[in-house]
Amino acid sequence: MRRAPLAFAGLVPRTRSSHDLAAGTVANFGFKSGTRIIDLLVSFSIPKFAQRSRRMLASFGIGTLALALAATPAAAAERLVSSLSSHIIKITPSFTGTELVLFGIVEREGENTPRRNGYDIVATVKGPPETLVVRRKERLAGIWVNADSRPFVQVPSYLATLSNRPVEEIVSLDVARRLQLGVRRTMLRQQIGPDLADVVRDDPFRAAFLRLKESRKLYVERKDAVTFLTSILYSATIPIPAGAPTGTYNIELKLFADRAPIASGTEAFDIAKFGFEQFVAESAVDHGLLYGLASAAMALLTGWLAAVMFRRD
Repeated sequence: MRRAPLAFAGLVPRTRSSHDLAAGTVANFGFKSGTRIIDLLVSFSIPKFAQRSRRMLASFGIGTLALALAATPAAAAERLVSSLSSHIIKITPSFTGTELVLFGIVEREGENTPRRNGYDIVATVKGPPETLVVRRKERLAGIWVNADSRPFVQVPSYLATLSNRPVEEIVSLDVARRLQLGVRRTMLRQQIGPDLADVVRDDPFRAAFLRLKESRKLYVERKDAVTFLTSILYSATIPIPAGAPTGTYNIELKLFADRAPIASGTEAFDIAKFGFEQFVAESAVDHGLLYGLASAAMALLTGWLAAVMFRRD
């Protein structure tokens, strides 16, 4: 009888509730230490003639719970494992554009059998953010002048949506809008007075912005760019135009099955200038005055040489 208070006091921090016997039993049920706790609580609260029956009941409950957990199959979950053919693109004098290859596999935890209806993948590639101004021109007295303008604030300088089939066939329109799948569904923040927000899809400034980007191949949407080589092995081709800006490009991968998103992943690559282009770009930023003087001197020298070579005597 002297050991009971010590045992009860030592159990208080380890149980979720010390107010009653049931709370102490449930809080530790199924654990090795919980069996000892139940035993001690029984010896403290139950007469000796009932201890053996209570101990057998506790052991039976723990064994039943262990068998039930062992018989429950592990939930199957997918995750995307991907990589790129190159993580850096070098801009040189002869650069005219290139393509990156994104490849990977759908890895499943637990069962190795893929889903019966297969998978779908949508990859969204975003370049470094930039702020641009779209201007609308009007003809006034025979002269084209800027009539109105709208800034697009921190929008992707490059945007590509790549999938194995049309996005509308992969998910519902509501899910596509919520996840911003597709060039037309991507949020493009605009400065309208004091407000900063996106506008309706058929807004003339928004439509002009997308048209200009698409004409320069900086905004691309391809519904057949992702190819499943097997049921779980995939690859995609990312087009990089010659006018792609330098910086870090982020890739967001989303895996779908039965028209529902089930996994996601990310990748990234960089576009940087090398050689003489890098020297000129760094000089213009770091030494603006010297760069301007050198440019003016080269222009004067070029004009003088042209005058000497093509002068008429």
